[in-house]
Amino acid sequence: MKNITILFSVLCIQLWSAQNVYMTRVEKTNDNADKFFYRKDAVAAEAVYLGEVEVQGGSKDDALVFSMVYKKAKEIGANTFELKPFENVDGTPQTFNAANYKIALYYTPKEKLAAKNGEMYIFASSEKDQKINVNRKDYIISPRSFLKLKVVPGEIYTISTKKLLGSTVKVQPKANDDNLYFQVSSLKVKSDNSGVGGLNLKSGDIIGLEKSYAEFLSVIYKEIKP
Repeated sequence: MKNITILFSVLCIQLWSAQNVYMTRVEKTNDNADKFFYRKDAVAAEAVYLGEVEVQGGSKDDALVFSMVYKKAKEIGANTFELKPFENVDGTPQTFNAANYKIALYYTPKEKLAAKNGEMYIFASSEKDQKINVNRKDYIISPRSFLKLKVVPGEIYTISTKKLLGSTVKVQPKANDDNLYFQVSSLKVKSDNSGVGGLNLKSGDIIGLEKSYAEFLSVIYKEIKP
């Protein structure tokens, strides 16, 4: 009986932590071969509303959730998106809940997409606070949040985790380059493939992010002011 109770509890936890993405509305479809999936501009008058997806369930694997949302979006030809908050009874938007939210899907002609440059985004992981240093200035980024910094073309920016075995990245944006996107991960432990055996420790990896995924994180993570 005790084992059955434990098994039931584990199953409930797994079901609670599983995240699903459902297509909840399809207004129309668009036939295109666009691979990108960018955040919709607030004033994009040319954006055509196609439908909505709803994300349900808690998960720390944001890359997996993005891939599921992306797949649903491409089924109806969406290439842009925006967060659609749930509303309270009085019509005001509810506080964002990472375990349940809606994404509105759009098609925007590629030539109508506004250029996005002059900024650098640094995302924390979903695990714990991340301490970073950018050009000798320290920042602490809490889980599921991001830092947005202005960058000047031609200047060199050094991003460091300031930890033993941590990462350091140097970038020098050029004029009209797209925004820069990075994520600072938490401590990683992996198998040693050297043949000697043991574990490899890597603290505070800095990973460059693809634009579509980064812009997705920017709507489900909270921006912190520097």
